[in-house]
Amino acid sequence: MSARIKIVSEQVVSDFWGTTTGYEVDFTRSDGTVQRLSREAYHHGHAAAVLPFDEARGMVVLVRQFRFAAHIAGGPDMLLEAVAGLLDDDDPETCIRREAVEEAGITLGAVTPAFTVFVSPGSITEKIHCFVGSYQGPADTSTRLGLAHEGEDIEVVEIAFDEAMAMIARGEIIDAKTIALLQHLALSRRT
Repeated sequence: MSARIKIVSEQVVSDFWGTTTGYEVDFTRSDGTVQRLSREAYHHGHAAAVLPFDEARGMVVLVRQFRFAAHIAGGPDMLLEAVAGLLDDDDPETCIRREAVEEAGITLGAVTPAFTVFVSPGSITEKIHCFVGSYQGPADTSTRLGLAHEGEDIEVVEIAFDEAMAMIARGEIIDAKTIALLQHLALSRRT
């Protein structure tokens, strides 16, 4: 923790799917004055995501699934995303390998760490460890996957990498981690 920040009080506001905590914080500004701030943070654990990529065919696997927060914010009900999941008690690589099987029905080969990112650091504590992973396709897109007890009803989508990039430009892929992973792959393919 930074010496500039002192948590004065904290109170759990909600403890439902994740935990929302309200904080009173004394923040020492760059000019030395101390300012009292009221903030909330949502905690539900850290996650890992992977962009499965079949380099020989130039294809990626994404998943389409219901996202409630996007729905109530006026976005689409179903988002096209990279495979991802909460770490729970696993390390990030174990998590993405498990999620690739559960969400997309594929077994990953070699995986390469891409980056770790805070998606919305103003209010959410989640950190996502992102990877690019190899697979050999074609992927089976004929069945819906996911864990029913977690409310998942996942459509597997195998798509040409160039088309996925075009979908970003058209506003059809709007998930931050997925955009960042596709852009990362685009940059790494140029070098």
